[in-house]
Amino acid sequence: MKTDALRRALALLLLALMAGCEQDAEPPQGFAGLGSEAAAFTQVTPGRVFSFPADHAAHDGFRIEWWYLTADLSDAQGRHFGVQWTLFRSALRAAPEQPGWGAPLVWLGHAAATSAQSHHAAERYARGGVGQAGVTGQPFQAWIDDWQLRSQDSAGDPLARMQVQASGPGFAYRLQLTSQRPLVLQGEGGYSRKSEQGQASYYYSQPFFQASGELQIDGQRYQVSGPAWLDREWSSQPLAADQSGWDWFSLHLDSGERLMLFRVRERAGAPYISGTWINADGSTQHLGPGQVQLTAQDYSEVEGRRLPTTWGVKIPDKGLDIHTRALNAQAWMKLSIPYWEGPVQVEGSHGGSGYLEMTGY
Repeated sequence: MKTDALRRALALLLLALMAGCEQDAEPPQGFAGLGSEAAAFTQVTPGRVFSFPADHAAHDGFRIEWWYLTADLSDAQGRHFGVQWTLFRSALRAAPEQPGWGAPLVWLGHAAATSAQSHHAAERYARGGVGQAGVTGQPFQAWIDDWQLRSQDSAGDPLARMQVQASGPGFAYRLQLTSQRPLVLQGEGGYSRKSEQGQASYYYSQPFFQASGELQIDGQRYQVSGPAWLDREWSSQPLAADQSGWDWFSLHLDSGERLMLFRVRERAGAPYISGTWINADGSTQHLGPGQVQLTAQDYSEVEGRRLPTTWGVKIPDKGLDIHTRALNAQAWMKLSIPYWEGPVQVEGSHGGSGYLEMTGY
């Protein structure tokens, strides 16, 4: 069931589900169809009470959900790298998951590895209900084929000690992940607005992982370590129909603080900006657009597109005045749904590292 023909069929099915990436489609449906009408699915509303470890698992009734990990790595010689691991769960209709080929789900996996000289990305597809991909809550495990993100602690916090692995043409990695710090609810108590019209997701993170393990890239093997960040989001319509893409940052500051920040662009009008300042102890402050200055500074030609790969970020209330620079400006995810994703270095009032994702360009 893993033939190239099946993979192509699943790719077409997912693209049809998400309305493709053509931003000229009528009527507009947001980037990758994420702004299309979703009245039949469960809606995101304020005031949700999160429950762990249950919310680490999948959520029936919602249309789109993802488990997303990035890691900023270096070796003993100071060479920098980045890795990404993502599993998407897309519902074909508003119905509970069920065993067999009748399951109304498509799973999509993305993995990537980046150095200063190269960038490699791979994707995998699976139909729900047949065991090729899925997520379990206790013990926590997310997988598609042999790509895995799983807990190594069956008795305590499932996110305290984890392992992630993936491979593709030109790369492979296996990392251990540990953290003793609390999860972070993004937005307002985990309710993360994405537009003035009220589109939103449920969103929490573990931004305090420390990663270590082995990375193979371009035929070379490296022992690497560094900070890592796990995001969990689920929604049924996370974008408004006129929102064409986003610029999203997750930053590990040398001071011990963390910063999540995103800008969702609209076809006309000002972008929607939101973020979270995360103190070293895990306490947070929600950031609105009036508190953040986010400016594209330098651009790069990437796959025939002009993309901002250096950004300025100012948060006067926090004394933050930094710019982020891509480790590799050519970190283009040339997949069925293409986008830019790669590690960045932080310089200015604060040092550090992080990840940048840019879609819709």
